[in-house]
Amino acid sequence: MAVQLARRRQLRHSSTDAEAALWSHLRGRRLGGFKFRRQYPCGPFILDFFCPVRRLAIELDGGQHFEASAVAYDARRSRFLATKGIRVLRFASDQIFRETDAALMTIAFALGAYGPSP
Repeated sequence: MAVQLARRRQLRHSSTDAEAALWSHLRGRRLGGFKFRRQYPCGPFILDFFCPVRRLAIELDGGQHFEASAVAYDARRSRFLATKGIRVLRFASDQIFRETDAALMTIAFALGAYGPSP
């Protein structure tokens, strides 16, 4: 537990540019009034962003996530989260910069902030 706490703190203090950019839109209930947590623990995993009320995780994937071993790890992780009732949205890190509005709209729809909940 203490090791995971230290790792979460380290991740928060060394966030990527994409994480910092997305966090600026999610923090303080800025997206549809929903509370998000950053570097949230779930079992053996740490989620980039998590909305507890909607059980929605948002993961930002850098280039390393497209390697075969990382794809298998992410699939195993997503299956684990699904058993906990958590939906996962994944975005490529560069997408947060290229298509910010589209990414935020996708998150908002997943939250049920606009239209019916999925």
